[in-house]
Amino acid sequence: TKLMNLSIQLAPKNKHGLSLTNPVMTASGTFGYGTEYSHMFDIQRLGAIVCKGTSLEPREGNPQPRLAETACGLLNSIGLQNIGVKALIKEKAPIWASWRLPVIVNIVADDPYF
Repeated sequence: TKLMNLSIQLAPKNKHGLSLTNPVMTASGTFGYGTEYSHMFDIQRLGAIVCKGTSLEPREGNPQPRLAETACGLLNSIGLQNIGVKALIKEKAPIWASWRLPVIVNIVADDPYF
């Protein structure tokens, strides 16, 4: 059987562009840094991973409770808890480099003029 080509180009007019094997990407925040789920299924089948928001310095996030159940689902207020850029580069980037898919880093500003 012949497989359908699902590849796409993000920012095709940008000289750097970004090629994805398919348009399926994780949502920022819900998939952590991707490493947390890489043992659960073949993440290489995704088009890309968008990691959780990462700030220059680590953040502890909001105090508990962070989740509230409603009749329609959940509300969350995690508070952008993250490991910071230095830890991301040291701990996560080497793992990402071994993957065959792009990882898009969601950068969180500490300052509105960042």
